[in-house]
Amino acid sequence: MAKYDYLIVGAGLYGAVFAYEAKKRGKSCLVIDKRPHIAGNIYTENLSDINVHVYGAHIFHTSDKKVWDYVQQFAEFNRYTNSPVARYKDELYNMPFNMNTFSKMWNIVTPDQAKEIIDKQKAEITGEPKNLEEQAISLVGRDIYEKLVKGYTEKQWGRDCTELPAFIIKRLPVRFTYDNNYFNDKYQGIPIGGYTQIIEKMLEGAEVRLNTDYFADKAALDACADKIVYTGAVDAYFDFCYGNLEYRSVRFETEELDTPNFQGNAVVNYTDRETPFTRIIEHKFFEFGTQPTTIISREYSAEWKPGDEPYYPVNDEKNGALYQKYKELADKEDKVIFGGRLGEYKYYDMDKVIIAALDAVDKEFGK
Repeated sequence: MAKYDYLIVGAGLYGAVFAYEAKKRGKSCLVIDKRPHIAGNIYTENLSDINVHVYGAHIFHTSDKKVWDYVQQFAEFNRYTNSPVARYKDELYNMPFNMNTFSKMWNIVTPDQAKEIIDKQKAEITGEPKNLEEQAISLVGRDIYEKLVKGYTEKQWGRDCTELPAFIIKRLPVRFTYDNNYFNDKYQGIPIGGYTQIIEKMLEGAEVRLNTDYFADKAALDACADKIVYTGAVDAYFDFCYGNLEYRSVRFETEELDTPNFQGNAVVNYTDRETPFTRIIEHKFFEFGTQPTTIISREYSAEWKPGDEPYYPVNDEKNGALYQKYKELADKEDKVIFGGRLGEYKYYDMDKVIIAALDAVDKEFGK
């Protein structure tokens, strides 16, 4: 096997940024991924002229101009604004919680009216909230909790809100303005033509091997590079010596429909407990599509088990303590850089992934 400066395990955003920056500095990189495609969870696939977000909705947003300028090198971004709709049975509400939400729910018109209702309902929780249900009610009141938080959260975590720790919902965005823009960030959009092209451009000049399981040939792969950038699961790297870290996974049901418009919005959350999926994504609306058909994906939250794709770290106290034990091992590996949501066991927005990868580059090569 040829010799490389870096073996990069994982062809997602973190690994691709590192490979791009290493190549600019004259370093050789071998990038491997166990999947049959590059781009990790931001992989988009063109079907019927619609760019499908195969692993769920990815909306780029940041307040960091440096990151925004950085990603613009690889694609032109449109002006998409994330304005999801919440559906509770046959009632529709705007997200995040704002005056449009409150006006529909209580038939009121002024911020003072909304504040009065929420403050009155919040008062039922006295003392420190003991679980997620009490925490949510103490933030937004009983009505919003029952219709827009409870069922969605219970589906997402697979547990009743009374069994979930309060700290999972430290805050819920509440706006007393008529503003449906979900993010507060200055920059927001979707790459015209999808995300995969960004990773393709970042990986130009690196050797890429897909359908390659790092652990199936770890000794030989490790020997072919001076250093390793590892973006897989940190507990897997250490052969689960302290036990499995927990994740939530997501299952997608994607289908093409013979209609130009199924739900009228890119993202509709289903917030009642009875509907088995958490949301439906209508992909064409991420790029303002006018195609004659549409493609939708239903998302089902699931408990992770070995063999599933891990999506969301379960950042409770038990898993936090377990991760710290793995981090202590990782910190002793002077030949390995651990990065990304699995390598660091944390939920990362895309802009934060880029920042973390660029920080690792600075640490490795100097600014």
